[in-house]
Amino acid sequence: MRARIVAVGERMPSWVADGFAEYRKRLGRELPLELIEIRPPVRGRDLKRAVAEEGEALLAAVPRDARVIALDGRGSAWSSERLAQHLQQWRMDGRDLALLIGGAEGHADAVLHRADQRWSLGPLTLPHMLVRLVVAEQLYRAAMIVAGHPYHRG
Repeated sequence: MRARIVAVGERMPSWVADGFAEYRKRLGRELPLELIEIRPPVRGRDLKRAVAEEGEALLAAVPRDARVIALDGRGSAWSSERLAQHLQQWRMDGRDLALLIGGAEGHADAVLHRADQRWSLGPLTLPHMLVRLVVAEQLYRAAMIVAGHPYHRG
């Protein structure tokens, strides 16, 4: 199984890019991780249209037959242990994984309808660039829990 984070936004700050690269490297063969950045549409007067365009671009970057997880504040909050359980189940399923991070206005309805699951990182509002890093770290943590590695001490 391969994982792909598809995120609206470009040019992560160097500290986010460095952190993401570190967790991507650590995941190695355990869970190959790719980042696809989607250029946000030009925001004009029609906000609904911009969100819909973001959604179309996000969905276009999802591999066919992939399991889609939408990062959504109204989704289910998972502990690291629960994420590890999901990871084990997803691996058994054999499909690739696509984690979608929307823009500042949230996901388009089309994205939420396509999602197999919705994952909330909790009630905090986080910068979208930081969400990429948190998701990468949590995927690494989940992979280490599954592998029985002592990284996780929760």
